[in-house]
Amino acid sequence: MTTEVALVFAAIFWGLNFAATKFATGSIPPLVLVGVRFALGGVLLYCALRFMEPKSRLARGDLLPMAALGCFGVATAQTGFTYGVSLASAASTGLIFATAPVWGLLLGSLLGLERPTAKGVLGVGLSVAGVAVVVSEGLGSGDTNLLGNGLVLMAAVCVGAYAVLSMPLLERYSPLAVATYPVLFGAPFLLLLSSPQLVEMEWGEVGVWPLLAVAYAAVFATAFAFAAWQTGISRIGANRVLVYQYLITLVGVTSGIVFFGETLGWNKIIGGAVILLGVYLARR
Repeated sequence: MTTEVALVFAAIFWGLNFAATKFATGSIPPLVLVGVRFALGGVLLYCALRFMEPKSRLARGDLLPMAALGCFGVATAQTGFTYGVSLASAASTGLIFATAPVWGLLLGSLLGLERPTAKGVLGVGLSVAGVAVVVSEGLGSGDTNLLGNGLVLMAAVCVGAYAVLSMPLLERYSPLAVATYPVLFGAPFLLLLSSPQLVEMEWGEVGVWPLLAVAYAAVFATAFAFAAWQTGISRIGANRVLVYQYLITLVGVTSGIVFFGETLGWNKIIGGAVILLGVYLARR
């Protein structure tokens, strides 16, 4: 499978994960879902790493950077994402999550990893404005919708930072290793947080379809997608990988419309267009 084909599948799997997560959290507490998802996904990634790269070892000096990526790039980001999608629409959260590359650019500029440009600054401003337009539609829908969008925005910031801070590690480790080790650090933390709810879960009452949604999230939206995305960044660069971010947004918004009957009001259409334009300019 070529890098481009793998990225297309990863983008589709992540886009559909908005709907899968929203569906699963109707029967499973969000914290339990994210804990189980990354525990299973971490096991799959580790097995793949041991099989494909048996000599892969994590240097002592890289323990802290990998653990940090696992803390905010996996645990914090995915907890915010899962709770956010459970509270707000898949369409609005899909649009807001598209800002992740913008926050990566902003952090890269602050750390001196990237030189800020006029287009980049304009892109950041447009993305923030677009998020404000998308969120404004939910201001009259109660606090939960606004909170959900806010949590997904936090997740997007963490994912953007994760992408930027993983770049130096990709110079020393394979894409599969950089996808695996942060998940292995983040998963135990998620399981610890979810343990009170996890031990009380009556899995027999959950139903087959929510369990399949969890399996989908673990296998396709975690193990495969994380490995494919890091491979894409290492082989074709972060800017070219950005093109596939638009596919994630398209699939995520479409899944909300198809599976949950969500509608695209003018706020989402205009705000989404402004966000995507901002992301495009920011990464030019």
